[in-house]
Amino acid sequence: MTGDRDDTAWVGDLLSAHAERHEPDVQALLARVLAGMDTAPGAGTGRAGSRRRRAARSRPAPRPAAARPRLLPVGLAVATIVALVTAGAMLPGAWRPADGGRRTVQVGVPPGTSGPAATGPATGPASTATRTPSGVIGTPGSTSAPATGTGTAAARPAGSAVGLPAELRWTGGGPVVGPKPDASHRITGLKDPTVVRHGGRWHVFATTTSAAGFGLVYLSFTDWSAAGSATPYYLDRSAIGGGYRAAPQVFWFAPQKLWYLVYQNGNAAYSTNPDIGNPGGWSAPRTFFGGTPAIIDRNKGADGYWVDQWVICDDGSCYLFSSDENGHLYRSRTSRAQFPQGMSQPVIALQEPDKNDLFEGSNVYRIAGTGRYLLLVDATPGGRHYFRSWTSASLTGPWTPLAGTPDRPFAGTANVTLTGGAWTQDVGHGELLRAGEDQTLTIDPCGLRFLYSATPTGVTGPFNELPWRLGLLTQQAPCTP
Repeated sequence: MTGDRDDTAWVGDLLSAHAERHEPDVQALLARVLAGMDTAPGAGTGRAGSRRRRAARSRPAPRPAAARPRLLPVGLAVATIVALVTAGAMLPGAWRPADGGRRTVQVGVPPGTSGPAATGPATGPASTATRTPSGVIGTPGSTSAPATGTGTAAARPAGSAVGLPAELRWTGGGPVVGPKPDASHRITGLKDPTVVRHGGRWHVFATTTSAAGFGLVYLSFTDWSAAGSATPYYLDRSAIGGGYRAAPQVFWFAPQKLWYLVYQNGNAAYSTNPDIGNPGGWSAPRTFFGGTPAIIDRNKGADGYWVDQWVICDDGSCYLFSSDENGHLYRSRTSRAQFPQGMSQPVIALQEPDKNDLFEGSNVYRIAGTGRYLLLVDATPGGRHYFRSWTSASLTGPWTPLAGTPDRPFAGTANVTLTGGAWTQDVGHGELLRAGEDQTLTIDPCGLRFLYSATPTGVTGPFNELPWRLGLLTQQAPCTP
């Protein structure tokens, strides 16, 4: 019996040591179990133990009687760690690395290839702001974490398996950019921003709103503290021209060494420019399709529109995602060699029976260092905006729900804290600040920032005339997946 108690003790010590090292690695545990067997009571140590191991490999022989009692605790050890690993994969914060989870990531490099490593966000320092109870938008005084939701997007917590923190929470302040009307542009709001960092400056494109309709504007500045004072350039002064233009997306298409600005004009349009810093250099609109695809005409319903086109590329293909404001998300494809020509007819990538659960403003990104993609969609239950999210190993899906209910959103009232007071109840159509500028749309999950559009709380009126503003959110505790 003394031998059995010794075996139990060494297995317990082994599990404790494994847990202290924060390693949910079954192979690592097995290695320790085998090593522990060699050094456990009765197993022998040093050269004698080595000779016994070689002898066991050289000829079949019955296991020595002294080793048999250890089979039960060894089995228990393995079973215990497998159970812990399984639980750890399902529970937020389980098996968190001792270094807080910060990883070296490959920025701007397609999955499966080598490239320069970068640590942390390329978009700027992570915020050190702490959450204050009174600033949680829509839930004054709340300090509790949002409850796990139910329904089509009720999802497991985000975790290191997808390169995102165990729980997303955001902090922000007041609006960073608002409309600046002039004699020719009586605009009332800015919304639907797209943003990229290039040449030491932020380059922001956005939709302008007014009683006359929608247009596009460009802003550039070195730091977000200067965003509000940036001089707008209205893109109807370029070859893009006037009329209905909205929901821009900008990226550098490296194979052609051109900047692309994708936007809606009743069709899925784009313009190109060799120099993003020259807003007058954009080309006249061209379109990806000859008209609205038949599948979208059939599905958008009486009140829907074909909106919010978004392009992302992998190693061999480029994909165009779009929405119909009626519960459908579409995907088209062409090869990188053919882009922007050759887009296939759209297929439905996602759909929901309630159109407000899959409304508009889709974004798709490559999550650096993971080989996975993140999909965001603006949902509008009850007229309020929040973002739902999914992940996938491929741009063609399938898409696995990540965080996607009002009480557990990717970004929404339940997980956003605004310092200085809650100026809005919305987190609407916007874009994550990327870690690069090319067509892969790569984000660094350790230090996310989100440029979004919203209207001040309590404001009502015609949609085109609402006072839309742009706000900036920073991920809290960004390096603890």
